[in-house]
Amino acid sequence: MIRRLFLLAFAAASLASPMDARAADVTEVGGVKYDNVVTLANTKLQLNGAGVRYKFVKVYTAGLYLTGKSATPEAVLAATGPRRMHIVMLREINADELGRLFTKGMEQNASREEFSKVIPGVIKMGEIFAARRKLASGDYFSIDYVPGVGSSIVVNGKPASEPIKEPEFFNALMKIWLGKSPADANLKEALLGKSAAAKDSPFN
Repeated sequence: MIRRLFLLAFAAASLASPMDARAADVTEVGGVKYDNVVTLANTKLQLNGAGVRYKFVKVYTAGLYLTGKSATPEAVLAATGPRRMHIVMLREINADELGRLFTKGMEQNASREEFSKVIPGVIKMGEIFAARRKLASGDYFSIDYVPGVGSSIVVNGKPASEPIKEPEFFNALMKIWLGKSPADANLKEALLGKSAAAKDSPFN
């Protein structure tokens, strides 16, 4: 009897585990699936949080990857290992306009001295987005920071340019979402893992 129960339990676990494992491997937000663990520069990164950027409508999803969980902007900015911000577009947008919005967000959340240090990187980022003309729904890009290398912008899986060397650039970029004047307060909370990643309404 015990042997039979054991075999039944084992069979049930064998049938359930592949699906359960796949579900546990990803987090879905705004209809987009984010891997809970990725590898960057031979380092495993965890999904710290993910959410939807709203501007009257859903614009994009964003997921923040770190070497360890961080619940405050200060902890994220103080992290010393590789980091990634991964963005997936939910509607078509003028890429040049998005680049200008990112630049404005960086400037609003930095002191004059801080912003002056990242101007070369801001110019390069603007050139990358301007060259693309538009980003369609489903297009995606990552900003990957690797210590000693810099910040790389990867669009649809392909590096868009040489890494931006200024070490301050990635943190200045992160302040668009995590600074004192974030692009979206709900998204800030989601990226810090403080609210449901799959929240689909800006009014919740």
